[in-house]
Amino acid sequence: MSRGARARREPPGPSGFVVVDKPSGMTSHDVVDAARRAFGTRRIGHLGTLDPLATGVLPLALRDATKLVPYVGSDPKVYVGSIELGVATDTFDAEGQVVQRAEGPLPGPDAVRAALAGFVGEILQVPPMYSSVKHEGEPLHRIARRGGHVERAPRKVTVHSFEMRAYRPPLVDVEVVCAAGTYVRSLAEDLGRELGCGAHLANLRRTRSGPFLAEHAVALDALEAAAACGEADALVRPPADVLGLPRVALNATQLKRVSHGGDVPAPPAAGPPPAPGSRVAAVDAEGTLVALLEVRADRRLYPLRVLLSVAPQG
Repeated sequence: MSRGARARREPPGPSGFVVVDKPSGMTSHDVVDAARRAFGTRRIGHLGTLDPLATGVLPLALRDATKLVPYVGSDPKVYVGSIELGVATDTFDAEGQVVQRAEGPLPGPDAVRAALAGFVGEILQVPPMYSSVKHEGEPLHRIARRGGHVERAPRKVTVHSFEMRAYRPPLVDVEVVCAAGTYVRSLAEDLGRELGCGAHLANLRRTRSGPFLAEHAVALDALEAAAACGEADALVRPPADVLGLPRVALNATQLKRVSHGGDVPAPPAAGPPPAPGSRVAAVDAEGTLVALLEVRADRRLYPLRVLLSVAPQG
């Protein structure tokens, strides 16, 4: 059965985004599976994975909103957590096997602060073996669980801030603000190496992922309870709200043209005209997002993504 046929057989429901407060011990895919059951659709994907140990903000895209994922900002990402000094593990977190224990006193708070500051900015980071990064088409974590090891090329990542919130030896409570692609586990490992005592990530919670904040998040059991009462759809945030772009209302003729991939003129602007390359959210008379449009050099709006389920037929 084709993807389109499966979609037609699914019960109707809103397209949009929901933020789940991921509990510890579940994979991000486990949460996606639970959300699919709650919303009655398989067209759900997450916007940035969280390790099983981690908790917090896990944004999900539902139905046609999955088409918009590449256009939703993922930065910054904000995490709070604790790093345990003196013990290093093979996974860089508390779930791994201990590979090093420090002897002697742990570094003081001033040394820890100075070491944290050294990781701020654009840095090179080697992804951990226990990660979803692929080597010759295979995720590294599968190779690691077979006892294998491969050399990994360092990647450029950006850490906007890496601050100590409290020091309760051996635990360092930290807040990390970083760009997508940064492994906080690797920051913990690298911190331990810099301090000469070893370290691992003891716990982690994501409090922000781009436009998605912790205050937007719903606990997984609350989502399941809402689904049991037929109220899960009320938790879905409209795509236009999440994109945060200027909105352009299209008339019936323009809606039909855009739904077939055609361009439309940019509406008169009160201020300076929109610059080529800028994007706008096209909505219908009810304010529902129907397409993501881009301004071209001719000052016309061309569709980047069309949400066909809400576009008019004809």
